[in-house]
Amino acid sequence: MEKNDTVIISDDRNSSLAKKISLQLDVEYKNTELRVFADGECKIRLDNVAKRNCIIIHSTYPPTDRHLMQLFMIIYKCKEDGANNICVVSPYLAYTRQDKVFIDGEIITINLVTKILASLGTTKLITVDSHSPNLLNCSFATIDLTAIPSLSAYVKKNMTINNPIVVSPDEGGIERAKKFARLINANMLSLVKTRDRFTGHVSISLSEQLPLKKRTALIVDDMISTGTSVIKAIELLKKITLTTCMLYVPTHSYSMMPKKNYLKQVSRKYYLQIQFPMNLPKLI
Repeated sequence: MEKNDTVIISDDRNSSLAKKISLQLDVEYKNTELRVFADGECKIRLDNVAKRNCIIIHSTYPPTDRHLMQLFMIIYKCKEDGANNICVVSPYLAYTRQDKVFIDGEIITINLVTKILASLGTTKLITVDSHSPNLLNCSFATIDLTAIPSLSAYVKKNMTINNPIVVSPDEGGIERAKKFARLINANMLSLVKTRDRFTGHVSISLSEQLPLKKRTALIVDDMISTGTSVIKAIELLKKITLTTCMLYVPTHSYSMMPKKNYLKQVSRKYYLQIQFPMNLPKLI
């Protein structure tokens, strides 16, 4: 892409990240004006981007449906103007967890989202630590970035941990945890999570027996929604006499605030990388 032909686009929510990317790439930034009416409907305004290569920075964290609709509006405007390419950068793309049918009558909602993105004219999609990046069924190019190398580098540089073991709270996160463990030269353990498809009740158990006494567990997960699953994982690990539990979430954490204080109580140290748009991700 030519610099003069490229433009970074976002709304106010995502402007902090978008502006930093535009400065880094030395390309123009355009802000999308957004108006929300009393009945909940939204309206956008964006300057003409005809014949431009558009990079739209837009996460779709809760309220997910509203933020998805706003993203669709921005893409539609770019396509209507005659943009050459439309690249969507969505650090958190909603509905990636709905990638399977568990009960008869359900749909794979992420397939619907990607079909809408394609129909609107999206030519590339970039996500960050997507729940199941290999299952995205897209007709356009996709890239899933990961914060795991940055997070592991932070741990190696700033922390001294004796006898650590990296823990995946469920089998779906094994590859993510393996990568983190490899980068910090540690062992890895996966827990087994089962969820009742009708009641939503979650139970956590050990998948294998490893020597865990007086070890430090580094729990690595892709996102926190309510905090229920990770709290159950921490409580299980505490019962088997691990001395410390630390929590690492690469990018996605949004609605678990009611249980944040409890997480701090059950875990001696609590490390959480915050999801956009709170400036750039940072450890708190």
